[in-house]
Amino acid sequence: MRKTSSYKVLLLAFMLVLVGLLSACGQAPANNAAQPAQEQPAAPAKAESDSEFITYQAVNGEVKIPKDLKRVVVLADSYVGDFLALGIKPIGITDHVMKNPYMKGKLDGIESVGDGSSVEKVLAMNPDLIVVFEGDKNLAEFSKIAPTVAIPYGKKTFREQLLEFGKMTGREDKAKEWIAAWDKKIAELKPKVQAAVGDKTVAILQPYAKGIYAFGHNYGRGGEIIYGEFQLKAPAATQKAAIDSGTGWADVSLETLPDFAGDYIFTSAWSGDDADPQSVYGSSVWKALPAVKNNKVFQLDRDGSFFNDPISLEAQLDFFVEKLTQN
Repeated sequence: MRKTSSYKVLLLAFMLVLVGLLSACGQAPANNAAQPAQEQPAAPAKAESDSEFITYQAVNGEVKIPKDLKRVVVLADSYVGDFLALGIKPIGITDHVMKNPYMKGKLDGIESVGDGSSVEKVLAMNPDLIVVFEGDKNLAEFSKIAPTVAIPYGKKTFREQLLEFGKMTGREDKAKEWIAAWDKKIAELKPKVQAAVGDKTVAILQPYAKGIYAFGHNYGRGGEIIYGEFQLKAPAATQKAAIDSGTGWADVSLETLPDFAGDYIFTSAWSGDDADPQSVYGSSVWKALPAVKNNKVFQLDRDGSFFNDPISLEAQLDFFVEKLTQN
C-alpha cells in the first residue's frame, strides 16, 4: 500500500508540473521587447518606407517627397513649366498659368485652382506634393495636406531652379538634358544676335497704374534671354537700379523714362492691373524716344511675358531672335 501511495504522489506532482508548463505557454509576455524574433521584421519595413521618399531641404524646412509623384499641385505659377520640362504634369495649377499662350496644348487635363488661395480646393485634389511661393499665407495649412515646398522667387537662375526641381523629384537627368539642349541653341544664336545689335541698348518697359516698370535680368519679360543669355546692354539706369541691385526691376516715372529707354524697347501693359497703357504710350515723352521714332519698339505678350520657365523661355527665344535680328 505504501508503494502504491508513493506512485500516486509522484504521478500527481508530474501532472501539476505539466499543467503549469502548458499554462505558461498560453500567456503573452509582459514585455514585448523580450521577443526579439517578433520585433525584427519592423526594421526592414521602415527602411523600405524611407526608400520611397526624397528628403529635400527647402526654405520652409526638411520635406519628405514621394519618389513616385502622381498628384502635384503647383501654386507657384512661375514654375509650372519646370515640372512639364521634367516630364511631370501637375494635376492643379492657377488661372494665371492657364492664360499663358506658351503653354498651349500642354495643359490639357489639368484643373485650375483659381488664384491658389483656396485650401479647400487643394485639399479636394488629394495631392502628394504642393509647390508654393515663399511667404504663401496658407503654407502651414497646405503642409497639413501634403508635403509642401516653398520656393523663393528670383533667387536662382532658371538653370539652377530647374536643377533644384530635378533634385527634389529625382529627375536631375531630365533637368540636365534640357539645359544641354538650351545651351546648344544659345551658342548658335548668340553670335547672330550680338552682331545685329552691337553696342545698342535694349530696354524692357511695362506701364502700370502708377507709372512704369523697367525690368532687368531675373524677373521674366525676356530679361533672362536679353541680358542673361545674349548679354546685351541695358540702359545705364536699368543696369544700376534693376540689375546691379539684384531686384530685377525698377519703378520709373514718366519724367525719368528717357533714362531707362534703350535703342530697342520690348513692352506691354503690365498684367497686374487694368490701367490704360495709353497714358504712357500716348504721351509726348514716349513718342519722343529714339526707339519709338526708329520703329524699334516690340510688343510682348501681356499674359505670357511674366513667365520665365523652360517652356516659356523656348517660345520667347524665337520671338526675341526674330525682333533683334530684323533689319
